[in-house]
Amino acid sequence: MGSKRGAKVSPDVRQAFLQATQAAHKGLDVHLKHLVEIRASQINHCAYCIDMHIKEAKLAGETDERIYLLNAWEEATEHYSEKEQAALALTEAITVLTDGFVPDEVYERAAKHFDDRELGQLISTITIINAWNRLNVSVRNPPTYKPGEHG
Repeated sequence: MGSKRGAKVSPDVRQAFLQATQAAHKGLDVHLKHLVEIRASQINHCAYCIDMHIKEAKLAGETDERIYLLNAWEEATEHYSEKEQAALALTEAITVLTDGFVPDEVYERAAKHFDDRELGQLISTITIINAWNRLNVSVRNPPTYKPGEHG
């Protein structure tokens, strides 16, 4: 949460979230991390996080094509690896939780592409971005991220 309005919610919680974010990202591919964070933020309508993670993804070398097709990744599968598709499916399942749980087939699909440690990091990253989204949407942080800010 980069804006002053967001930082006022709870500085202690914000700091804990920053630490949890760093811990969740350890060992995850940077492009995968960005795709997951953008996709969850799109689902949650978090303008601040969409802006932030697209800017960070582009700085990390992500292509415009993969970013703008992310909303329709299931129809644009040729642009994403099977591992990325499994991560995106898991992202959507965890973010929406329509049935109150992650379907077994979605979890098993992800487990085929990630070892236990990686899967734990991925699930943690998805959980943390969802929490950030909810905080930013609640305080209506505008999409004003400047690269290099701590988000």
